[in-house]
Amino acid sequence: MSWTTADIPDQSGRVALVTGANGGLGLESALALAGAGAHVVMAARDQAKAGAARERILAQHPAASLEVVELDLGSQASVARAAEQVLAAHDRLDVLMLNAGVMASPKATTEDGFDAQLATNVLGHWSLVCLLAPLVVATPGARVVTLSSIAQHQGRALDPADPHMAGGYKPWQMYGNTKLAARHLAVGLQERFEAAGVDAIAVAAHPGLTNSDLQATTHALGGAGWQGPLWDRLSSWFGMSVPRGALSQLRAATDPAVRGGTLYGPLLAMAGRPVRRPLVRPGSAGAVRRLFEVCERETGLALDLSGASPAGR
Repeated sequence: MSWTTADIPDQSGRVALVTGANGGLGLESALALAGAGAHVVMAARDQAKAGAARERILAQHPAASLEVVELDLGSQASVARAAEQVLAAHDRLDVLMLNAGVMASPKATTEDGFDAQLATNVLGHWSLVCLLAPLVVATPGARVVTLSSIAQHQGRALDPADPHMAGGYKPWQMYGNTKLAARHLAVGLQERFEAAGVDAIAVAAHPGLTNSDLQATTHALGGAGWQGPLWDRLSSWFGMSVPRGALSQLRAATDPAVRGGTLYGPLLAMAGRPVRRPLVRPGSAGAVRRLFEVCERETGLALDLSGASPAGR
């Protein structure tokens, strides 16, 4: 039996933050969550696109409760400002969907000195989680959803000695590393939540082959080599629609039966209904530990769950 957006429980009274909510899977996720009654914080770098996305959601759900927050994951200062804005406006955060990302982009360095892919896909989201942890801790049943990819299978655990691949940058290898890191992040967060007694879960999801704007953008940027036009064409020919591709992350974010530390994706890996996927490469405790070490060292932020007490929930 297939799971669809019709299976999303009533989200009234709940707050969901979606990064990259201005297009693709992020917009589709924001649309579905808002349609189910959630107040959706649309966190996005491109404010013009975010405004257009907001209008699109309102056209389908005129009563939708929406909020646009500027967020550039490639800038630690921007992440801090966005988190400060969310903390000031809300006392709960039921869903934190770490959706935004870039794929196989050309080598570039952010204002913080980070590789742009690592900064956007991993380090910016890490900082957002750390800064918004007080809201996650304060919200019974909160969920953090990280976005992985089938490219995780070509990735390697982050090397603490060279996480930015300064010794030889390869766009696709870095992408695979960051997508494996996204799954390791969910595993590590779940372990921390359980150890601290936090009533929250962390889940990973991946969209399989979805015909979103990610492949076209990757092709246009030119860093993906011959694979750029190949995956752009394959996704347009065989990829799932964006509404279908978003189902895995939406199920991870809302299905009451979801367990922490698991992975959701299409049944046939590249396509199909959203199901719990086996962890073919579950990742060692050492890989997860090294990911946390790299994130803490690079960003200067550590995950603080000290507010996790029964009295605080």
